[in-house]
Amino acid sequence: MELSTLLKPDAVRVVADVTSKKRLMQKIAEVAEGIVGLPASSVFEALQDRESLGPTGVGGGVALPHARLPGLTEVHGAFLRLEHPIDFDSVDRLPVDLVFALFAPADSGVDHLKALALVSRTLRNEALCNKLRANSDPATLHTLITEGEASRAA
Repeated sequence: MELSTLLKPDAVRVVADVTSKKRLMQKIAEVAEGIVGLPASSVFEALQDRESLGPTGVGGGVALPHARLPGLTEVHGAFLRLEHPIDFDSVDRLPVDLVFALFAPADSGVDHLKALALVSRTLRNEALCNKLRANSDPATLHTLITEGEASRAA
């Protein structure tokens, strides 16, 4: 599993108008609607249901919201860089500005966990996160995320 297969260039956004966790989840659902072809309302509900089990803010300004969705056949991702960090109930209580959301088939099991692990490892790289925070072009952000993967493999 590779980030370049999970994250397509059109699934990367820079977002300026999000001021709350709920609004962020709505924005993620809107992006997901275009990626996975499911109604934003269904994606939002699934994200909220997962979040109610425990916050997905993993620390260091990073959140990894995720949901299993009926009707999907593979894992998809979306990356949002927030221009204004928001409170996300993260484990370290720091606001979040880098968000990598994952959408997996309802019965994906291992693939979902592998994708979460891959994204988590990638976004633990402080140098990469600093580069992501310093860029506002979605194409550049996509390249940084997916090239980082290639350089780690070399």
